[in-house]
Amino acid sequence: MIDLCAAGALPLAIWAYLLLARGRFWRPDTLPAPGPGVSARVVAVVPARNEAEHIAQAVGSLLTQRWDGQVQVIVVDDGSTDGTADVARQAAAAAGAAERLTVISGAALPQGWTGKLWAMAQGVRAAERLEPQYLLFTDADIEHAEDSVSALVAQAQRQGRDLVSVMVRLSSATWAERCLIPAFVFFFFKLYPPAWIGERGRRTAGAAGGCILIRPAALARAGGLESIRAAIIDDCALAGRVKASGGSLWLGLSATTRSLRVYGSVGEIGAMISRTAFNQLRHSWWLLGASLAGLALTYVTPPLWVASAEPLCVALGAAAWLLMTLAYLPMVRFYGLPSGYALLLPAVAVFYAGATLHSALRYAAGRGGQWKGRAQDVRAGGA
Repeated sequence: MIDLCAAGALPLAIWAYLLLARGRFWRPDTLPAPGPGVSARVVAVVPARNEAEHIAQAVGSLLTQRWDGQVQVIVVDDGSTDGTADVARQAAAAAGAAERLTVISGAALPQGWTGKLWAMAQGVRAAERLEPQYLLFTDADIEHAEDSVSALVAQAQRQGRDLVSVMVRLSSATWAERCLIPAFVFFFFKLYPPAWIGERGRRTAGAAGGCILIRPAALARAGGLESIRAAIIDDCALAGRVKASGGSLWLGLSATTRSLRVYGSVGEIGAMISRTAFNQLRHSWWLLGASLAGLALTYVTPPLWVASAEPLCVALGAAAWLLMTLAYLPMVRFYGLPSGYALLLPAVAVFYAGATLHSALRYAAGRGGQWKGRAQDVRAGGA
């Protein structure tokens, strides 16, 4: 039993490393307030496919920004059948800014492109005539705070960044979201520590696709969106290209810009995770097995040791679970939840492991990367 419990010290060592030596990923920086006098020419590119439910708030929030600069908005209607384009135009008219909105009907999706990136590429081409100093890639379900654009521009100018991105505040309205969404953000930052992303000497690169501000020159140096045209995890792929080409990145949280998309059930959140999880593992079954084993060791073993009868095992498990809880607690509090939710992380990790396995099975069946009726992550020659 002593030898078995000695193995239980490994999760404790893992959590000590994560807390002390992984770039403080568990407490990411929040986007600072912009301050006065921030100005630039910004063109927001909004890919939209059947987003009539959210597009009015998204477009309206961009066209009513309070700052010294100006935002032009280009909505690329990617084959919508729900009147997305008309709703966008109505929102611009209601904001008194119809002249600052351009709506493009997206062209047919060419071979080798994902739908979102193809829509974004068309928006970038349309933006060239406006000679923007910055492009803002933002989703059609994101409602921007009134100082969002000025804060992004100020951060880029203040720190000399080529790409500034924030993980917007995701919905926590439903029970399923309160249990599972803070962990999604926690796991994302654990994989892509913002402090490491900001260091020019490290290869670590990442971004949050719902809100990315980028200098057009940096995008061109990175090879444009064409260079990542087949990427499913397009935000991090873009960040990787920008950093590899000499660009500087910044990633953080936004407490005020928010996602309008509500996940009403555990199944809907599972589908969201499943869409990209196996792609993140580079479609490797070996990495899948290692990841599932790692999740079990890191998150599940500590509570199992606490439930054992051996005092040493109980002590090791309790210490590891405590460090796990302390690491997760800042994200739980960011979402305004009771601290007790931090104790649920082992169970939440089991759910994420199941969603990752589901992602691999969907890929094997030729239905990977499902989004808005498209299977975008399939093997060559597959469905």
